[in-house]
Amino acid sequence: MKIIKWFDEHFEEYILVFLSAFTVVVIFLQVVMRYVFGSSLTWSEEIARYAFIWMIYLGVSYGVKKKKHLGVDALNMLFKEKGQIIISMIANVSFLIFAIVITYYGFDIVLRVTRASAAMQIPMEWVYAAPVVGLALTAIRLSQNLIKEYQQLKKINNNQENDYIIEERGDVV
Repeated sequence: MKIIKWFDEHFEEYILVFLSAFTVVVIFLQVVMRYVFGSSLTWSEEIARYAFIWMIYLGVSYGVKKKKHLGVDALNMLFKEKGQIIISMIANVSFLIFAIVITYYGFDIVLRVTRASAAMQIPMEWVYAAPVVGLALTAIRLSQNLIKEYQQLKKINNNQENDYIIEERGDVV
């Protein structure tokens, strides 16, 4: 269980840190090769681009996990805690549907790709798999958020019922 919990808490961030460091090293190596040795690497730009694509889609999942995506909160400010949770759940369900649709059709595209990349001859399936993996992870994170929000909503409803019972009995709170 500890491994699964660690995996749940740190999966995206470790991969993102690795991909970021990898991209920096590759681009730095390319700069050194070009300006110090006068010869450039043919594969560096391509591999850095593909690492960046993977960072983008894994970053979507990480942003959902940390609840750090941009959002408009004008509607949220009109409601109290229960209403805010319901609006958040509606937004998360909408995003979940989007993530599932993109994952489904993206997987179909990955299965159809037969080309290889120009410089490194990497199968393009690996590149096209980035949105599929990223949005599948996003769907998992959105499901986790929805479960937490449902539990919060249930807790609020239980507290309101307890307050109603206390008021009806005439007890002083």
